[in-house]
Amino acid sequence: MFQLLSTLFSILLLATTIINCHTFEFEEATVNEIQKAFTNGSLTSRQLVTYYLTQIQSLNPVLRAVIEVNPDALRLAYRADRERQLGRGPCGGLHGIPILLKDNIATWDRLNTTAGSFALLGSAVSRDAGVVYRLRRAGAVVLGKASLSEWANFRSLNAPSGWCARSGQGKNPYNLTADPCGSSSGSAIAAAANMAAVTLGTETDGSIICPSDANSVVGIKPTLGLTSRAGVIPISPRQDSVGPICRTMWDAVQVLEAIAGYDPYDAEATRMASKYIPRGGYKQFLRTDGLKGKRIGILKGFFAFPNGSAQQIAYQKHFNVMKQRGAILIDSVEIANVSTILGVIESGEEVALGAEFKLALNSYLQHLAYSPVRTLADVIAFNNNHQIEENIKEYGQDIFLMSQNTSGIGPAERRAISRMAQLSKNGMEKVMARNNLDAIVTPGSTASSILAIGGYPGISIPAGYDQSGVPLGICFGGLKGSEPKLIEIGYAFEQATLVRKPPHYLKDKDS
Repeated sequence: MFQLLSTLFSILLLATTIINCHTFEFEEATVNEIQKAFTNGSLTSRQLVTYYLTQIQSLNPVLRAVIEVNPDALRLAYRADRERQLGRGPCGGLHGIPILLKDNIATWDRLNTTAGSFALLGSAVSRDAGVVYRLRRAGAVVLGKASLSEWANFRSLNAPSGWCARSGQGKNPYNLTADPCGSSSGSAIAAAANMAAVTLGTETDGSIICPSDANSVVGIKPTLGLTSRAGVIPISPRQDSVGPICRTMWDAVQVLEAIAGYDPYDAEATRMASKYIPRGGYKQFLRTDGLKGKRIGILKGFFAFPNGSAQQIAYQKHFNVMKQRGAILIDSVEIANVSTILGVIESGEEVALGAEFKLALNSYLQHLAYSPVRTLADVIAFNNNHQIEENIKEYGQDIFLMSQNTSGIGPAERRAISRMAQLSKNGMEKVMARNNLDAIVTPGSTASSILAIGGYPGISIPAGYDQSGVPLGICFGGLKGSEPKLIEIGYAFEQATLVRKPPHYLKDKDS
């Protein structure tokens, strides 16, 4: 934290612009509103970056959403401003927009990429992650690295969501005692608390959808391979995805459009998924009438909340709104073997991920330009030698040890992977076809494993707040390549409900 605060102080001393809050409303500003302000001259990228740096300086000591800020952020913002003045450079919607990246997404600059662990502090990557390359090409300003559940929540079963050694425990900005969820907790917290215009997260199973749900923001978990995983500290190439976490559907879709596409460094997955990218991009599906005629399956048992509870009232109201907007809701849809799918042991997910993680992490570490650790065994040894810094006594590293004990993709792992493929084919794919569905709907992240093991996309959208002020989310999921339909559904739902409100965590802090 000292490094973050000292860097922030240095950057803010260098800031030469003064924020004029009378000409631009920074809080909850969307990318489109920011771009309009850039165009009419009421805002510069430097002013925007300065605002977010000030927000981080003010809020991060409590929320712990950011690990590092980019010491070059103001210089990059100045360059974007000059490009705009001279009519040069990218002219897309993300030009000059600050973005926070989850700390497992590599950047070839002065920022660290550590997955929240001291073990990788000082390591050096050879190039930007594929999604970062695309963001820079679009003119986005890398603001810094967001915190996360350490090693994307794959070190220990005992560590709480949102904790990592480098930044401490992330806090839910709506209720500081509530679970911020992981592993992309910092990205969601920062977006919710207006510490960045937009953020990126990653997901293996629920790590975009769950923190988006818990922090009242929009998260898009794309079809596997739609966005490159090259340069991302991995868990499983078979399940890992990178996606946006933003305050609005429009912003999230703009980011998705910028980062989706083929990457030679993640060739097989991105080549397979590129066929799903629609001509003309994704923004064309941001339609207020997007619910009309859509067949949406309500999974049986997933909305079984007590009568009169905030959850029951909110979701029933939303179902009514969807019907009023022309959606056809199919109630009590059942996915075969759903309890097996949702169980990481029963489905085989635990067996597969343990072996895949060791292989993928060792490969990632060995390809770094420099690293103090080169294998999972090295990371385990580092933790044992730095038990206080990594809080090993309290949280342990049982998942690491389990993974280290694997020996590649053998018969057990192949059976587990085959089992998940069959569960997806006989579950999600059959129920979608049998009921002619465009999407399924669930509360929050309750169906994340259904989407994860099949490589399917999902979008989480704010749906309200419970009695304690803790956010409620709603998730629309579909088959591979169904992002256009999900965007239509999600945007129409968002615009029809507009339930999101900014957090006021200080009230919770003082109470």
